[in-house]
Amino acid sequence: MPNVKVKVPKGTRDLDGDNIALREVVFTKIRNIFKLHNANEIDTPVFELKSILTDKYGEDSKLIYDLEDQGGKFAHSGKVYRRDQPAIDRGRMREFYQCDFDYAGDLDLMIPDAEVLCITAAVFEALELDVTIEINHRLVLDGIFDAVGVPKDLIRPISSAVDKLDKMSWSEVKEEMEQKGLEAEIADQIGAYVVTTGSGRGFSETLDFLRSDELLSKNGQVSKGVEEMGLLLRYLTASEITKYVSFDLSLARGLDYYTGLIYEVVPKDTSLQVGSIAAGGRYDNLVGMFSKRDIPCVGISFGVDRILTVLKARQTQPKLLSKTDVWIVAYGSTLLVEEKMSIARQLRKAGISVEFDTKADRKLQKQLDLAKSKGAALAILLEDDADAPGAVRVKILAMPETNAEKVDVVDRALLLEEVKVRLP
Repeated sequence: MPNVKVKVPKGTRDLDGDNIALREVVFTKIRNIFKLHNANEIDTPVFELKSILTDKYGEDSKLIYDLEDQGGKFAHSGKVYRRDQPAIDRGRMREFYQCDFDYAGDLDLMIPDAEVLCITAAVFEALELDVTIEINHRLVLDGIFDAVGVPKDLIRPISSAVDKLDKMSWSEVKEEMEQKGLEAEIADQIGAYVVTTGSGRGFSETLDFLRSDELLSKNGQVSKGVEEMGLLLRYLTASEITKYVSFDLSLARGLDYYTGLIYEVVPKDTSLQVGSIAAGGRYDNLVGMFSKRDIPCVGISFGVDRILTVLKARQTQPKLLSKTDVWIVAYGSTLLVEEKMSIARQLRKAGISVEFDTKADRKLQKQLDLAKSKGAALAILLEDDADAPGAVRVKILAMPETNAEKVDVVDRALLLEEVKVRLP
């Protein structure tokens, strides 16, 4: 068949078998961690009422797809959409997969926040990815803005500018601040905190700095944020995950609904340039906009497509889930297609995955090579029985051995039991 390249919509992509298998590994490992924390899985629509999203994303509202009305968390995994300029090679898509975990309810201070970070660490341990969890607190960041004199109506726009420090130089960010109406002197003060003094410090050292700074220590928002971050540090230390966490004063997160702790997860291998591969934070006021009472919430979203980009770029990958348990091979004077179909049906009904070559006349070694390439655990060999004309001899070969002489003859009636015993 000629190699046909089909064009897909901008910001989307087709996935083949190996990529889908790798994605399934990621989904399975993430879901397993969620289950260890007794999450209730939910499913939600891929689109939402515009009124729910509008004014919650700040300057990132441009990323919302605005659909005309056509009709009318907790763990969740599925497709989501973003109106953005895609970068396929870096895993930045318009259509992409995301796995979310959220705590909802009036729970003790910083306990669910710490648990979300523990879940985050566990997920990337399971995926064998070396990452840094960058964290900050909106009260600390907003308190810095307030302390240096940023006008209240500019706090969100200036926060959005600071959030670009992972992609832009400080001079570029400062220029954007000034274009938004901030005085250059105030911008320089912000830079002194979020760029100069915010780099190279450990978690506890950053807390000590915030407590000792003459200007910031007098700000109520900073003080409250520092108190909460101090408690968080105790919990993260108890959970033994502080090695993954970095307190980064430049982290802002663009979404306006965050109210407390915020975080992004980035690979330690910065050469991939994929940006964050998971992100989230506390959003205590969002649910109250749609119900009669506020429900404090904190959660995280794992960007599956970006995680896949990182996994595929490195030398070693997680072991793929077995795609084929048994491969059926037939050889001899007849093609034995009906026998292959009969055995495949029997094994599949028992929950065993089965494949066979649909090109029935392929040579024996080619069929065995196919079985090996598919990672089959066993091969069932069918051949004409020379001692009983019209009968079929059934053999089992443990893969990845491909020597057809090293096989065991089994009774056809006992084939299912033999396969179950021999499967790993």
